[in-house]
Amino acid sequence: MPNLSPYADPQYFVLLVVTLIPVMLGLYYGKRFRVYETIWTAAFLLLTFGGIKWHQGVMLVAYVVYQLALVMGYDRYRKRYNQTGVFVALVVLSALPLALVKLSPAVHLPKLALLGFLGISYLTFKTVQVIMELRDGTIKEVSPFLFLRFLLFFPTITSGPIDRYRRFQQDDVAVPSRHDYLELVNTGVMRIFQGFVYKYIIGYIFGTLMLPHVAHQVLMHRSAFLGTGLSWPLVAYMYVYSMYLFFDFAGYSLFAVGISNLMGVRTPMNFNAPFKAQNIKDFWNRWHMSLSFWFRDFVFMRFTFFVMKHRLIKNRIRVSQFAYLVNFLIMGFWHGVTWYYIVYGLFHATAIIINDIWLRYKKRHSAQLPHNRWTQALAVVITFNVVCLSFLIFSGELNTLWFKH
Repeated sequence: MPNLSPYADPQYFVLLVVTLIPVMLGLYYGKRFRVYETIWTAAFLLLTFGGIKWHQGVMLVAYVVYQLALVMGYDRYRKRYNQTGVFVALVVLSALPLALVKLSPAVHLPKLALLGFLGISYLTFKTVQVIMELRDGTIKEVSPFLFLRFLLFFPTITSGPIDRYRRFQQDDVAVPSRHDYLELVNTGVMRIFQGFVYKYIIGYIFGTLMLPHVAHQVLMHRSAFLGTGLSWPLVAYMYVYSMYLFFDFAGYSLFAVGISNLMGVRTPMNFNAPFKAQNIKDFWNRWHMSLSFWFRDFVFMRFTFFVMKHRLIKNRIRVSQFAYLVNFLIMGFWHGVTWYYIVYGLFHATAIIINDIWLRYKKRHSAQLPHNRWTQALAVVITFNVVCLSFLIFSGELNTLWFKH
């Protein structure tokens, strides 16, 4: 059985769109064919995780059954009891498969990696979110069938964006009017074409044509970098890699959102002109937004609330600074247990803490500091270069330079 790689080639898009025609016709006439969508999802999951990737398919099925049992069990439990210890245990158990997969290289147990499959991170984020919002009471009840549809929504299953259960439920329950659906289709088609430009034209130029060339130049000038700490090819690599990372990932996300729109689902956007950000906090409100907002709501805010509730740190500014460190350190570990991912997380935490210090200083001295289009342009330039430096760390190229023999 041939395997399909999501959004990898034109044949995939043709198969995707052709098989979605019944779904689109149903929505046009005000009906959602849930049985067909279920069969369609199962077929595409089989094409993606079957064949030579059968072990991933087995792990996906086992994972979904495991998470469904956790969520439905907690949904029933918390209606009678609501003990904090049980809630914490459920969150840990939900995140455990992902943690084991991520830790497998560091603990030298490669067999743990076999628990993983493409998209395990994003499914874990969804499940943890549901458990936490059940605890809060913002989710009153979870339907097993809707939870499975939410978890296995195919356009976003492998790389997001990360949707929220209540928002997804609104789209699933309420079929849009014909006028609204046609507008949604128009938006979806535009996003798909924009994704093609981003991923297959601009991303191809930066990633396939330019990146290998500058990477070769970096290795050719390795001795200069190790001797002086500066290499102009490395600077070029930093900018080229940053452009490739954005256009490739943003293109992929546009595909996922566009296909979701064709299915009558308003999946949230992942990027909003991130290189126009005027500071690092603004950047994280624009870059991989579904992930950054997930970490903000379910790591940063909850850690802050816990520390303040138990008065572990009295100074509110120090609380937020410590929360930033925890938030981005976890994000770094999520990318991988290697020094450059961890440093990447700490780099952004430090940058946001410095940015907050600057913003407080700026507020106190607003009358003495200039604020015009030139200072705004300078802020964009500085932020862009800080972000690109962080992406150089993230790329692992420094690891190659320092440790390649």
